[in-house]
Amino acid sequence: MSTTYAIVTVITVLANAGIAVADFRRAGFVVANSTEVGLPRTWLPWLATLKAAGAVGLLLGLLGVPVIGVAAATGLVLFFVGAIAAHIRARVHHNVPFPACYLGLAVASLALAVVRYQVTGSLSTP
Repeated sequence: MSTTYAIVTVITVLANAGIAVADFRRAGFVVANSTEVGLPRTWLPWLATLKAAGAVGLLLGLLGVPVIGVAAATGLVLFFVGAIAAHIRARVHHNVPFPACYLGLAVASLALAVVRYQVTGSLSTP
């Protein structure tokens, strides 16, 4: 279980850190997607900061601060639910699988973190 938790969480950290960097750099696909969904470009740094904070929080969870890891995973779940809602609202369905994949990683990280720390009996110690 710990190995699965670590692998899934590391993948989630890397995925979110990578997309945060793309957001900060205003990569072409990021700008095109945000324009298509109707988000102002001025939101990109804020959205990137949230993704980066989620990645850092998950990493802290792996490094022994489980409450932060669970909070970060919860935040990422909510973030990507919001992203999917924004796509649906804008009727941009063709690229919903992308935020859905990030959502899946966040949900898996959250579920594994909660199960891991239920087994240990506390969210305060790994």
